[in-house]
Formats: sequence, structure tokens, C-alpha cells
Amino acid sequence: MIFQVILQYSRILENKILIFFKNIFMAGGKVKYSQLSKEEKIKFLGDFYSTVASLQNREEVKNFLKDLLTLSESVMLARRLQIAMMLLNGDTQDRIRQKLKVGYSTIASVQRWLQAGFGGYEKVLKRYKSTWQRKDRRRKTASPDTPLSFNWMRRKYPLHFLLVNTILDHKR
Repeated sequence: MIFQVILQYSRILENKILIFFKNIFMAGGKVKYSQLSKEEKIKFLGDFYSTVASLQNREEVKNFLKDLLTLSESVMLARRLQIAMMLLNGDTQDRIRQKLKVGYSTIASVQRWLQAGFGGYEKVLKRYKSTWQRKDRRRKTASPDTPLSFNWMRRKYPLHFLLVNTILDHKR
């Protein structure tokens, strides 16, 4: 009698332990969107959107996404943004494919989201475009001159080229 009670109790306990570990290890598992109720969809997505909206600066966003996404997922999202930027700048699919090493289907998907989406891509990318262009300009002008070239010598020995620097900087 006691043995049966202990056996039954151990089975109940075993099931609870299995459920406990399943909940721990499967907490971040995939969820089929179609199997969620409408209320769950609204709650999950609403919480996610609110969490992202609460981030206050670039550093917080970076740390949040590093914690949330794998490196592969981060790169995938970044490449989609690069594709969208290039499409908005008028680059051809062939050029995008060569430069970013992506397939036509990926480019077509991003193009479809740009054309038929909710405007999120375009809004964010247009807002970011001026910053992006400034950084691009800085990269081009900040490229180091080749050693022993005239510009390199001017920067290396500014007092020797004081008169030349004054004239050239005045022209700009």
C-alpha cells in the first residue's frame, strides 16, 4: 500500500518536474503564429512594440538587440536594411546582388515590403538617410592619403606648408 502511494506520488512529481523543465527550456521556443489566440497575438506584439519604443538611445537599442537576436539574425536584418537603402537610392538588383552577395528572392522580398508594406521601411530609412550620407561623406574625406603624396606632406608638416595650406583652405 505504501509502495503504491510512493510510486504514484513519484509519477506525479516526475510529471511536475518534466513540466517545470519543459517550461524553462522551451520558454524561448518557436511559437506558431496561427495557433495563438487573437488576444495573445495582440498582447505579445503590443508588449514587444512597447518595449522597443521605450528604448531611449542607440546604446540601449544595440544592447537590447544583442540580447534578443542571434548574431545571424542581426546580420540578416542589417542586410535587409542595406538592400532597402540601395533600392531607395535606385540601385539595380544586379548591383545589389553583386555588392551584398544576396539572392534575387531576398531583394524581391524587400522590394515587395517597400512597395506594399506599411511604410515602416521608407519612413525609417528616409529619416536615417541624411545621417547615412553625412557618415559616407566623412568616410570619403577621412581616407588617409598615400604616404609621401602632396596632401600627406601638407598634413604631416603643417608649418612647412603654412602658406600653401592657407591658400588652399581659403579657396574651400
